[in-house]
Amino acid sequence: MQLLRVAWALTGAAICCFLILLIHSRLLKEGQLAAGTCEIVTLDRDSSQPRRTIARQTARCACKKGQIAGTTRARPACVDAGIVRKRQWCEMVPCLEDEGCDLLVNKSGWTCTQPGGRVKTTTVS
Repeated sequence: MQLLRVAWALTGAAICCFLILLIHSRLLKEGQLAAGTCEIVTLDRDSSQPRRTIARQTARCACKKGQIAGTTRARPACVDAGIVRKRQWCEMVPCLEDEGCDLLVNKSGWTCTQPGGRVKTTTVS
């Protein structure tokens, strides 16, 4: 009798998992992003100038209410919309762990300074 109860419980759990996966696949059609996630669509690099590389990337995000597309740890991410409105770019932690973040004077972007002195500048249009 106990073995029968366990078998029914496992069968019920398997059916629940299957239904959850089915509903999830129906809600997320092909090409749609899950809420709160981003993906890089294009990445262009220009190394025509000596000692300088200009990189432009385009990301697609599906942010939750109160969030907007931004950058966290050098990757596209959904961040609090207030950070972008106030142009307090370093609050979204855009640089890698070992880098320092500084706002540009006109708040048009930020710089990430690596321990060796290399500087990456990001401007927001």
